[in-house]
Amino acid sequence: MTENSQAQPAANPELPTQYAPAEVEGKLYERWVERGYFEADEKSGKPPYTIVIPPPNVTGSLHLGHAFEHTIIDALTRRKRMQGYETLWQPGMDHAGIATQNVVERELAKEGKSRHDLGRTDFVERVWQWKEESGGQISGQMRRLGDGVAWSRERFTMDEGLSAAVQTIFKRLFDDGLIYRAERIINWCPRCLTAISDIEVEYQDDNGELVSIKYGDGDETLVVATTRAETMLGDTAVAVHPDDARYTHLVGRRIKLPLTDRTIPVVADEHVDPEFGTGAVKVTPAHDPNDFEIGRRHDLPNITVMDERAVITVPGPFQGLDRFEARSTIVAALRAEGRIVAEKRPYVHSVGHCSRCKTTVEPRLSLQWWVKVGPLAKAAGDAVRDGRVTIHPKEMESRYFAWIDNLNDWNISRQLWWGHRIPVWHGPNGETVAVGPNDEPPTGEGWSQDTDVLDTWFSSGLWPFSTLGWPEQTPSLEKFYPNSVLVTGYDILFFWVARMMMFGLYAMDGTPPFHTIALHGMVRDQFGKKMSKSFGNAVDPLEWMDKYGSDAVRFTLARGANPGVDVPIGEDWVQGSRNFANKIWNATRFAMMNGATVEGPLPDAAQMSATDRWILSRLNETVAQVDALYEDYQFAKLSDALFHFAWDEVFDWYVELSKTTFFAGGEQAKVSGRVLGEVLDVTLRLLHPIVPFVTETLWTTLTGKESVVVADWPADSGFRDQAAEREIEHLQQVVTEVRRFRADQGLQPGQKVPGRLDLSATPLAAHETAIRQLLRLQEEGDAFQATATLPVAGATVALDLSGTIDVPAERKRLTKDRDAAEKEKQQATAKLGNEAFLAKAPDNVVDKIRGRLAKAEADIERLTAQLAALPEG
Repeated sequence: MTENSQAQPAANPELPTQYAPAEVEGKLYERWVERGYFEADEKSGKPPYTIVIPPPNVTGSLHLGHAFEHTIIDALTRRKRMQGYETLWQPGMDHAGIATQNVVERELAKEGKSRHDLGRTDFVERVWQWKEESGGQISGQMRRLGDGVAWSRERFTMDEGLSAAVQTIFKRLFDDGLIYRAERIINWCPRCLTAISDIEVEYQDDNGELVSIKYGDGDETLVVATTRAETMLGDTAVAVHPDDARYTHLVGRRIKLPLTDRTIPVVADEHVDPEFGTGAVKVTPAHDPNDFEIGRRHDLPNITVMDERAVITVPGPFQGLDRFEARSTIVAALRAEGRIVAEKRPYVHSVGHCSRCKTTVEPRLSLQWWVKVGPLAKAAGDAVRDGRVTIHPKEMESRYFAWIDNLNDWNISRQLWWGHRIPVWHGPNGETVAVGPNDEPPTGEGWSQDTDVLDTWFSSGLWPFSTLGWPEQTPSLEKFYPNSVLVTGYDILFFWVARMMMFGLYAMDGTPPFHTIALHGMVRDQFGKKMSKSFGNAVDPLEWMDKYGSDAVRFTLARGANPGVDVPIGEDWVQGSRNFANKIWNATRFAMMNGATVEGPLPDAAQMSATDRWILSRLNETVAQVDALYEDYQFAKLSDALFHFAWDEVFDWYVELSKTTFFAGGEQAKVSGRVLGEVLDVTLRLLHPIVPFVTETLWTTLTGKESVVVADWPADSGFRDQAAEREIEHLQQVVTEVRRFRADQGLQPGQKVPGRLDLSATPLAAHETAIRQLLRLQEEGDAFQATATLPVAGATVALDLSGTIDVPAERKRLTKDRDAAEKEKQQATAKLGNEAFLAKAPDNVVDKIRGRLAKAEADIERLTAQLAALPEG
């Protein structure tokens, strides 16, 4: 084991009788920050370890998803710091264009105003004012959780340096022909009045209607089906498959569009599925992405029928109606003309909604700015394929390739006022000039800056290098780029991760932004359901922190963190983690009161008992296991390994086995006290990255050193003692089996009974006193009667239960239970022997019956042994 070499004050072995998280967590965190433990020095000679925080929205607050992700990142960085790396966990927040603008607009609405009453300049100033006064409450919550971020380096995606980075990369992409302006179909929110990205669209099943409409007349009749009847006003064709013989005679002809004075052509296009519906589809290029592509192939006109608020603009009886009002009115008009062939209502189908305001999204043709992603996406795919970037878990690679290899051009413009304004000036004669951060924009009559702002993902895509000072070649950029690992949810693999990969490789001359992408799942409730306020199952982690302590929340989240898998969590699990923190506290306090020490070197193995050698062997095995699991991002497994080692092996076995030694005193007590001190020292350091607060308090008290935050990470010394491990495993088997028998007889755990212990056929003679203590065995006495004799793992344990149980009643109870188990076995065996049943029953039902059979057989064996151990009579 390695030791912290800092010169420290003497240890104070006094600890309060109970651990009170609320009294220590805040003070400890501020002490860590004041001492600069979390800061990173680009001038140090230590190897770098860099992780950026997935920047939370400035409007946000800490939810369980943040707490989960931050726990993982904090554990990684705390461990690397202890391992001697120059560790940077880069903090910061995202300006969150739509969300923030919505918040401030709602505040203005309370004053009876809109952003248009203020004008663009004053509105943006108002948003900055809100950001300074009310935004960023998440920073304080991160402190509550214990996030070890470098606060002096905190960045904001709209600060001066990041704004310069945005302008720089925009101009480079523009000059390289990778940014262009064009009309395309985009996701449009009629409430937020802006284009939104795919990730900002949430799909849910809505009750709508499916109507089948007859277009044309006589032998020029086609039937099309739609859930958006209002868009028919913008139809410019009907499409059929080229090989569909039903409609060959109509291809190239024009048919009457109902409710209008227009005729539209019938076109043949392979996009149409002839097996779906009638095999004919209406084509509305300005209001559907697939129709837009059909329109481009057939040179169809684009007719926009709604304004930005989704109100019908086509002159006539429907003008001025909201899209949903128009839908029912148009269907009624078609019905009156005999054009409705069929109606299905309700018709459940998936509909996109704005994630911010829940308004139904409208596909809309719009003039927007785009990134030509082809070459950027290829580079991002190649970086994973050639091994420069590793995706963990590996099975997520296929999802990454499926996305990055089929990426469409990226709509980067938003019709907002809050955000990075597009750095393009338009001239009086159609000129377009992109302006970098050090360029003077063109001036003169007719010149104006583009009114749109950039998609939030554009600036957050620069996060791994813009936060380090890029485009300047800063010492921080040289030291800490590329990042060591990116920890983020699989749900934004396609959006944020893909953007960072494309921009990092482009801006940093082919160097990817991180070596490893470690993907985690989403936090769900204990039943596996997505957490949501609307479901009534959302949890404020601060409430759990107040109730159980931050360590309890962190440990619960870490124990559920299997790579790429969703994490279920319930309050009772947090209670269990609180109990674990209390167990660490109480056991460490007891150990320190009974001789545990870190003073001086470890004694030679020859001076140690088998129990001492066993726990040191297990300790080193645990260090090696935890290290391997950290490198594989297996937080659930490493947390579980630490839990069982600390609770089961150290506190429940080693401390209990050592009590007789400590009570006896002498040299052996000093040896075991030093071993116990070593075990506690290392165990607390192993636990620290996940449960930092309780371990800091206990470790500094135990060792008298400055802080476990800057202590050395434990190393596997290589010490193993297989013989001692087998010996103690033998002891555990004896104790466990007798304890189980006692429990089966209804004895209380602390209830003492007379007992005779024969260990002559085992290597456990030196442990007789400890075994008696663990089994609560009294000396035999003159009146001893062996009413139950248990042969266990070579040992024989005889118990006198005559004064503690009613033997006839116990025999009757055990016999009844065994008869029930025999009946269960017969029923399960009969079902599994029935070929007709096995042929029809689902696999899970058959597996359940097999499990019942296995349990029944185990119960029969156990109950038979208990009956045999009872005295006759």
